[in-house]
Amino acid sequence: MLLPLLVALLPLPAHAAERQVVLIAHPQVTNAALTRDTTRAIFAMRQRSWPDGQAVRVFVLPNNHPVHARFAKERLTVYPHQLQLAWDRMVFSGTGQAPSQVGSQIEMLERVATTPGALGYLEREYLDDRVQVITME
Repeated sequence: MLLPLLVALLPLPAHAAERQVVLIAHPQVTNAALTRDTTRAIFAMRQRSWPDGQAVRVFVLPNNHPVHARFAKERLTVYPHQLQLAWDRMVFSGTGQAPSQVGSQIEMLERVATTPGALGYLEREYLDDRVQVITME
């Protein structure tokens, strides 16, 4: 009974911590934290601006990318196909657009670092000082 609890309290192995998917933003974004609901609304393209009014530019990896799947399921608590359905609905109805898709985590880092108001995600090991990590409350 006590063993599973003790195992759960152990720190993650270094490789597991590096594989953690983090939310990143352009360095000039003023919000350092977002709620899960706000983050989900932004990635579903229902919320188009940061809480301070600045326009959000959302970047995502392809639907079949394992990091995209982990981000959607673990951080947003939705399935990738649910996000795609929301984007398709907006595009086909003419009420919105899908986020910008990038081909790799390296491209994600580049685009978020150089696009004002940008928001994206990547594994912690790809981080550098050109972007800021946004915490999810």
